[in-house]
Amino acid sequence: MFQEIQRTLFTREQIAERVKGMAADIARDIQADLEKDGHSVLDMDKVIIIPVMTGAMIFVADLIRELPLRLSLGLVAVSSYPGASVRSKGALLASEMPKDLAGKHIIVLDDILDSGQTLAMVRDLILKQNPATLRMGVMLDKQVKRVADISADYVGFEIPDEFVVGYGLDYDGYYRNHPEIGVLDTDSLPS
Repeated sequence: MFQEIQRTLFTREQIAERVKGMAADIARDIQADLEKDGHSVLDMDKVIIIPVMTGAMIFVADLIRELPLRLSLGLVAVSSYPGASVRSKGALLASEMPKDLAGKHIIVLDDILDSGQTLAMVRDLILKQNPATLRMGVMLDKQVKRVADISADYVGFEIPDEFVVGYGLDYDGYYRNHPEIGVLDTDSLPS
Protein backbone atom coordinates (compact mmCIF):
# COMPACT_ATOMS: atom_id res chain seq x y z
CA MET A 1 0.00 0.00 0.00
CA PHE A 2 2.77 2.45 0.94
CA GLN A 3 6.26 1.93 -0.48
CA GLU A 4 7.86 3.86 2.41
CA ILE A 5 6.89 1.12 4.85
CA GLN A 6 9.93 -1.17 5.08
CA ARG A 7 8.22 -4.13 6.67
CA THR A 8 5.07 -5.13 8.49
CA LEU A 9 5.33 -5.77 12.21
CA PHE A 10 1.71 -6.75 12.80
CA THR A 11 -0.96 -7.76 10.29
CA ARG A 12 -4.65 -6.89 10.42
CA GLU A 13 -5.39 -10.35 11.73
CA GLN A 14 -2.78 -10.19 14.49
CA ILE A 15 -4.04 -6.76 15.55
CA ALA A 16 -7.69 -7.86 15.59
CA GLU A 17 -6.87 -10.92 17.69
CA ARG A 18 -4.83 -8.93 20.19
CA VAL A 19 -7.46 -6.17 20.50
CA LYS A 20 -10.06 -8.84 21.36
CA GLY A 21 -7.74 -10.21 24.04
CA MET A 22 -7.13 -6.77 25.50
CA ALA A 23 -10.89 -6.07 25.56
CA ALA A 24 -11.50 -9.32 27.44
CA ASP A 25 -8.84 -8.40 30.01
CA ILE A 26 -10.24 -4.89 30.47
CA ALA A 27 -13.83 -6.14 30.75
CA ARG A 28 -12.82 -8.74 33.38
CA ASP A 29 -11.00 -6.13 35.48
CA ILE A 30 -13.72 -3.48 35.23
CA GLN A 31 -16.46 -5.99 36.06
CA ALA A 32 -14.50 -7.04 39.15
CA ASP A 33 -14.04 -3.39 40.18
CA LEU A 34 -17.74 -2.64 39.73
CA GLU A 35 -18.80 -5.71 41.70
CA LYS A 36 -16.37 -4.83 44.49
CA ASP A 37 -17.98 -1.36 44.65
CA GLY A 38 -21.48 -2.87 44.65
CA HIS A 39 -22.28 -1.69 41.12
CA SER A 40 -23.54 -3.49 38.06
CA VAL A 41 -22.03 -3.54 34.57
CA LEU A 42 -25.14 -1.56 33.62
CA ASP A 43 -23.98 1.44 35.67
CA MET A 44 -22.94 3.32 32.55
CA ASP A 45 -21.88 6.45 34.39
CA LYS A 46 -19.19 4.50 36.26
CA VAL A 47 -16.92 3.46 33.35
CA ILE A 48 -15.17 6.04 31.20
CA ILE A 49 -12.74 5.30 28.39
CA ILE A 50 -10.37 8.19 27.66
CA PRO A 51 -8.64 7.83 24.29
CA VAL A 52 -5.57 9.95 23.62
CA MET A 53 -6.24 11.48 20.22
CA THR A 54 -5.51 11.33 17.39
CA GLY A 55 -3.28 8.28 17.28
CA ALA A 56 -5.52 6.01 19.35
CA MET A 57 -8.72 6.59 17.36
CA ILE A 58 -8.63 3.40 15.27
CA PHE A 59 -7.40 1.22 18.14
CA VAL A 60 -10.07 2.57 20.49
CA ALA A 61 -12.84 2.22 17.90
CA ASP A 62 -11.98 -1.45 17.47
CA LEU A 63 -11.48 -2.10 21.19
CA ILE A 64 -14.69 -0.55 22.50
CA ARG A 65 -16.76 -2.59 20.05
CA GLU A 66 -15.36 -5.67 21.83
CA LEU A 67 -16.23 -4.42 25.34
CA PRO A 68 -19.46 -5.88 26.80
CA LEU A 69 -19.79 -2.89 29.14
CA ARG A 70 -21.88 0.24 29.24
CA LEU A 71 -19.37 3.04 29.07
CA SER A 72 -18.85 6.60 27.99
CA LEU A 73 -15.99 8.28 26.18
CA GLY A 74 -14.06 11.33 27.28
CA LEU A 75 -11.53 12.43 24.69
CA VAL A 76 -8.22 14.14 25.30
CA ALA A 77 -5.83 15.48 22.66
CA VAL A 78 -2.10 15.50 23.31
CA SER A 79 0.68 16.44 20.94
CA SER A 80 4.11 14.87 21.30
CA TYR A 81 5.34 14.26 17.73
CA PRO A 82 4.64 17.55 15.94
CA GLY A 83 4.95 17.59 12.16
CA ALA A 84 7.68 15.54 10.54
CA SER A 85 9.26 14.38 13.79
CA VAL A 86 10.35 10.82 14.58
CA ARG A 87 11.25 11.54 18.23
CA SER A 88 8.95 12.80 20.96
CA LYS A 89 9.22 16.52 21.64
CA GLY A 90 7.45 16.24 24.99
CA ALA A 91 3.75 16.05 25.76
CA LEU A 92 1.56 19.12 25.30
CA LEU A 93 -2.12 19.10 26.21
CA ALA A 94 -4.07 20.19 23.12
CA SER A 95 -7.59 19.94 24.58
CA GLU A 96 -9.36 20.11 27.89
CA MET A 97 -9.34 17.07 30.14
CA PRO A 98 -12.68 15.31 30.70
CA LYS A 99 -14.41 16.49 33.88
CA ASP A 100 -16.37 14.73 36.62
CA LEU A 101 -14.09 11.69 36.91
CA ALA A 102 -14.33 11.37 40.70
CA GLY A 103 -15.43 7.90 41.75
CA LYS A 104 -15.37 6.58 38.19
CA HIS A 105 -13.44 3.67 36.70
CA ILE A 106 -11.15 5.17 34.09
CA ILE A 107 -9.25 3.46 31.29
CA VAL A 108 -6.86 5.68 29.32
CA LEU A 109 -6.01 4.25 25.91
CA ASP A 110 -3.15 5.41 23.71
CA ASP A 111 -1.53 4.18 20.54
CA ILE A 112 2.05 3.88 21.78
CA LEU A 113 4.06 4.13 24.98
CA ASP A 114 7.62 5.27 24.41
CA SER A 115 9.01 8.17 26.45
CA GLY A 116 6.03 7.92 28.80
CA GLN A 117 5.51 11.68 28.92
CA THR A 118 2.02 11.63 27.39
CA LEU A 119 0.57 8.96 29.66
CA ALA A 120 2.27 10.38 32.74
CA MET A 121 0.80 13.83 32.08
CA VAL A 122 -2.70 12.43 31.45
CA ARG A 123 -2.43 10.14 34.51
CA ASP A 124 -1.44 13.00 36.80
CA LEU A 125 -4.29 15.22 35.57
CA ILE A 126 -6.84 12.45 36.03
CA LEU A 127 -5.59 11.50 39.50
CA LYS A 128 -6.30 15.07 40.65
CA GLN A 129 -10.00 14.26 40.07
CA ASN A 130 -9.93 11.21 42.42
CA PRO A 131 -11.20 8.39 40.18
CA ALA A 132 -12.17 5.06 41.77
CA THR A 133 -9.64 3.29 39.54
CA LEU A 134 -7.28 4.36 36.77
CA ARG A 135 -5.71 1.98 34.30
CA MET A 136 -3.62 2.58 31.18
CA GLY A 137 -3.72 0.63 27.94
CA VAL A 138 -1.58 0.97 24.83
CA MET A 139 -1.53 -0.78 21.50
CA LEU A 140 2.28 -0.66 21.40
CA ASP A 141 4.92 -0.56 24.11
CA LYS A 142 8.19 0.59 22.55
CA GLN A 143 11.18 -0.87 24.34
CA VAL A 144 13.07 2.35 25.05
CA LYS A 145 14.31 4.09 28.15
CA ARG A 146 11.38 5.98 29.63
CA VAL A 147 11.64 9.68 30.42
CA ALA A 148 8.64 9.36 32.76
CA ASP A 149 8.07 6.63 35.34
CA ILE A 150 5.00 4.88 33.94
CA SER A 151 3.89 1.55 32.56
CA ALA A 152 0.71 0.27 30.94
CA ASP A 153 -1.72 -2.16 32.53
CA TYR A 154 -2.75 -3.48 29.11
CA VAL A 155 -0.33 -3.83 26.19
CA GLY A 156 -1.12 -4.99 22.69
CA PHE A 157 2.42 -5.64 21.50
CA GLU A 158 5.96 -4.82 22.56
CA ILE A 159 8.12 -3.39 19.79
CA PRO A 160 11.79 -2.47 19.34
CA ASP A 161 12.95 1.14 19.08
CA GLU A 162 11.81 1.74 15.50
CA PHE A 163 9.51 4.38 14.05
CA VAL A 164 6.19 2.75 13.23
CA VAL A 165 3.09 3.88 11.38
CA GLY A 166 -0.33 2.53 10.50
CA TYR A 167 -3.41 1.58 12.49
CA GLY A 168 -3.71 5.19 13.67
CA LEU A 169 0.00 5.93 14.08
CA ASP A 170 1.32 8.63 11.80
CA TYR A 171 4.27 10.47 10.41
CA ASP A 172 3.51 14.14 9.69
CA GLY A 173 -0.21 13.32 9.68
CA TYR A 174 0.07 10.51 7.10
CA TYR A 175 -0.16 6.70 7.19
CA ARG A 176 -2.86 6.55 9.90
CA ASN A 177 -5.10 4.73 7.41
CA HIS A 178 -2.62 1.91 6.75
CA PRO A 179 -4.45 -1.14 8.18
CA GLU A 180 -1.31 -2.82 9.53
CA ILE A 181 1.51 -1.63 11.77
CA GLY A 182 4.79 -1.28 9.95
CA VAL A 183 8.25 0.23 10.21
CA LEU A 184 8.62 3.45 8.26
CA ASP A 185 11.74 3.93 6.13
CA THR A 186 12.48 7.47 7.33
CA ASP A 187 15.49 7.72 4.98
CA SER A 188 13.20 7.57 1.94
CA LEU A 189 10.99 10.46 3.07
CA PRO A 190 11.31 13.94 1.58
CA SER A 191 13.15 16.30 3.89
